[in-house]
Amino acid sequence: MNYEAILAEKDAAIDHIQKRFEELQGKHIGLQQDNIELLQDNLEVRKTLSAQYQSHIDLQQDYAQLRHELEQLKKMIFGSKRERFMSEINANQLSLFATDEVETTIEQDPINLHIEYDRKTPKKHNGRNELPDHLPVHEVIIEPEEDTTGMTRIGQEITETLEYTPASLVKKRVIRPKYARKHGEGIVIAPLPSRTLPKAIAESSLLTHIIISKFVDHMPFYRQIQRFKRDYNWDVSDSTINEWFIACCTLLQPLYDKLKENVMGSGYIQADESPIKVLDQDKPGSTHQGYQWVYHSPESGLVLFTYRKGRGEHGPKEILSTYKGILQCDGYAVYDKIGMHPGVQLAGCLAHARRKYVEASDNDKVRSEHALSLIQRIYAVDKSCQEIPNSTRTAHRQEHIGPLFNELHTWAEKEYIRVVPKSPIGKAINYTLLQWDKLKTILTDSRIRMDNNLIENKIRPLALGRKNYLFAGSHDAAQRIAMLYSFVGSCKAHDINPSEWLKDTLDQIAETKMADLESLLPSGKM
Repeated sequence: MNYEAILAEKDAAIDHIQKRFEELQGKHIGLQQDNIELLQDNLEVRKTLSAQYQSHIDLQQDYAQLRHELEQLKKMIFGSKRERFMSEINANQLSLFATDEVETTIEQDPINLHIEYDRKTPKKHNGRNELPDHLPVHEVIIEPEEDTTGMTRIGQEITETLEYTPASLVKKRVIRPKYARKHGEGIVIAPLPSRTLPKAIAESSLLTHIIISKFVDHMPFYRQIQRFKRDYNWDVSDSTINEWFIACCTLLQPLYDKLKENVMGSGYIQADESPIKVLDQDKPGSTHQGYQWVYHSPESGLVLFTYRKGRGEHGPKEILSTYKGILQCDGYAVYDKIGMHPGVQLAGCLAHARRKYVEASDNDKVRSEHALSLIQRIYAVDKSCQEIPNSTRTAHRQEHIGPLFNELHTWAEKEYIRVVPKSPIGKAINYTLLQWDKLKTILTDSRIRMDNNLIENKIRPLALGRKNYLFAGSHDAAQRIAMLYSFVGSCKAHDINPSEWLKDTLDQIAETKMADLESLLPSGKM
């Protein structure tokens, strides 16, 4: 036996097996690398698909949001401004825009129904309102064309109508005779009566007319100047009118400070803010977005406007630096920071929460109507509580309104996880949950209103004024605007004629001691 040949064959077999193993191992490694690359490609594809899916979801949400905003804009432009809510439509009531489904229902076999109802007697028309007795009377007597000589007058027919006499400018001439004493002992002359603006030709009545025309009738100074020229042939420059206005505001400043002190001394106030455009002195032709911050005391009825250049925390923080009590506001984050101050308790506004559901009704009618129905019931019960004495009103509200509040909160928590957070209904529910601690505060004190609607009503004259005079001429002018809206809003709250109040105040304020200033406030004039 040739052992060397056998060993050679063995070594050759081993080498062949080794090479074959290395070849297979190389292919295995290649397959592993291919597999890894395929896994990586698969992962990238999945990431891409996931991103595309998320992008699709985002686009759907953006589309829904844009469509919602479009519907809101249509309502603002073409629709009713009221936020009226009807809990549900009567199933038996025909719709002007009935669908085929409704028509199919109508074509079903008729059902004989016996209906009884009481018909109200038509209300008798009261006729024309009687004309006020205090109006001056211009009598015109019309005799018959026929000769009435020898006839006996047995009565008369009286027809009353109204005619308009334009207001007039009257030149007031004060004459003070001068007398010389005997023996050359001097001259005697009556002192000149005190006037609102001693060096101006305008009396308090004209100043009042100019100011009230702007801040109640929303007529800018330049339009009033045009009217003076057209109706009275009197030329007056805008700089003169503006100087008079500034002088009146300077005179009223102590009374404005007293009003601020009175409002901030209340234990319960409502707060809101509204934008106003102000000419930017540093950039001619451009305007700055300023803000009028408004504070209202429901207890005294006084309202305070203050101007600030921005909407940041600085404005309310300065005004409310010493305030202690309840502050009712919306969900603006600045108020939450103010609520951290010692002695300040925040209360929410149910109307703001309700408004979110009104806006979301097109997005999710079922959920929106459920929330609106609950809020409607809360308002109905609260209205019945107004006749209850303050001593027991808080307990009564907690007993009868508390369960409705809890039902709304429980429903909001349950539904929030079922809706798209960025959808209108998701935002509405989220707003309710975020504001819940403040909303619960409403039930802790009988003085707190369900909403901030009172202060929003005080801001409306400012909104009307913005449409007419468009902007304030400077930051100082914006603060003077705040002062006058404070007085006008307070007069309205107390059902006081602002013209009569302002003229009376301008006549008296120069001679009034600081200790007696509060008597000049609209609340002190009742």
